[in-house]
Amino acid sequence: MPSTENILKQYWGFTSFKPLQKDIIGNVLQGKDTIALLPTGGGKSLCYQVPALQNEGLCLVISPLIALMQDQVARLQSVDVQAACIHAGMHYNDVKRTLENILHGPYKLLYVSPERLQTDLFRDYLPDFNITLIAVDEAHCISQWGHDFRPDYLKIHSVREVFPHVPVIAVTATATQQVQEDIVAQLQLKQPNIYKSSFERSNILYEVKYSENKTGDTLAYLKTQQGCIIVYCRSRKQTELLAKHLSQSGISATCYHAGMAKDKREEARQAWMDNEKQVMVATTAFGMGIDKADVRLVLHYDAPEHLEAYYQESGRAGRDGKPAHSITLYHSGDITRLYDNIALHYPSEAYLRQIYQAVAEYLQIPIGVEPDKYYPFDLKDFCTKFKLEQRAAAPALRLLEREGLWTLSEAVFAPATVQFLADRHVLDNLAHTYPDLSMITITLLRLYSGIYHYPAPIRVNVLAKHLKTKQDIIEILLQKLHDMEIISYTKPTDGSQLFFHHYRVDSRHLNLDLQ
Repeated sequence: MPSTENILKQYWGFTSFKPLQKDIIGNVLQGKDTIALLPTGGGKSLCYQVPALQNEGLCLVISPLIALMQDQVARLQSVDVQAACIHAGMHYNDVKRTLENILHGPYKLLYVSPERLQTDLFRDYLPDFNITLIAVDEAHCISQWGHDFRPDYLKIHSVREVFPHVPVIAVTATATQQVQEDIVAQLQLKQPNIYKSSFERSNILYEVKYSENKTGDTLAYLKTQQGCIIVYCRSRKQTELLAKHLSQSGISATCYHAGMAKDKREEARQAWMDNEKQVMVATTAFGMGIDKADVRLVLHYDAPEHLEAYYQESGRAGRDGKPAHSITLYHSGDITRLYDNIALHYPSEAYLRQIYQAVAEYLQIPIGVEPDKYYPFDLKDFCTKFKLEQRAAAPALRLLEREGLWTLSEAVFAPATVQFLADRHVLDNLAHTYPDLSMITITLLRLYSGIYHYPAPIRVNVLAKHLKTKQDIIEILLQKLHDMEIISYTKPTDGSQLFFHHYRVDSRHLNLDLQ
């Protein structure tokens, strides 16, 4: 069996481990529970990826971010490591196919989002997997004292009930003593060894500067900088405006936020990753899962919401260990905004009940129903329809998410799906009454097996190509078939989604932990 150093060299090209990595890996390989607290850029993922390759069997990785999972799986696959991921937004059939592949193939790592752990399908397959290591990435999400609490993380310990003797490694970049204790308790770790590296990033020069002209000062800073740059803004609109201004001023810039179409986001991300664009102007939706070592400057156009966010975001500079710079600009308006945010982030009980009622009405979920499904959820549209302020509604939605009422996912892509509802007799009659609709049904039945038994993901462009017509015409005809109750047609979505996973109640009877 190759040594950990040989695995490191073979798959990642490194000749030596970073501080504490070898000790952490050794502890994991001895079958002991482990907590690894390493700074951004400290190589947390290698602490479970290397043991996964040395161990027999499968490493189950619980990770909160789709982008983070997809990025790590793509990197592993690029060096011939068998890895896969299952996350929110994947169709049932895609999830089942992935689970079958894991069960029968030589996979080493399976990345799973926490909400997927509790699905009946995943739980059916779980006992048959040869899991030899459980890794919890961004482990601070399990703690209500952490800055990014995720209610679904509280259920992770149920996996260990299936594999009581499999070691667990929890990794994160930020965890106070209180959060560390919470991680141990919630994951039911057994006498874990805790490895904590210094969080000092001595290669980063930190500056916080007052500015009455942020746009002008930002432009001045960027013109003196060489290398790759991230500029963080609070709002989506601000990222677009600033990126446009920088481009018009001769700076090679692009922008990224969760409200952009999936292909546009990916295009912007790739251009920046490939150094075709020097500056990425982004909201905090950009960053986690982006492993780019040569960022020379991180500039906060707006003051971050809290210290943990500041540490995470500024820490994306200088991950190669070379000198880097972090600049935060602020003015009096930022100070006022941060004070106001305290009130915004802890709204009244009445307001929380109002938001809950509005969400239920927006999604058209009747009392007593437990839909357990994803709904497209456009915050701007939601606030417009119910005459709410976005800046007040967003924190309330997140607080109710922390109560375990729903899960909000940014920028999830779900393909169009079709399932036939009508029997063959109805379809035969369709050929005489609506020939154009009949041609679509025949093509669907030829292209997609099982479409009578479950919602099958379809590609509208492929359907249009087969029928030699335009996509928008196909979409209109599919909707018509749906309205006639011949098929159940779900349009493709590419944006935020809300997974509603509890019995809908009257908002007056909603139990809230007000403390």
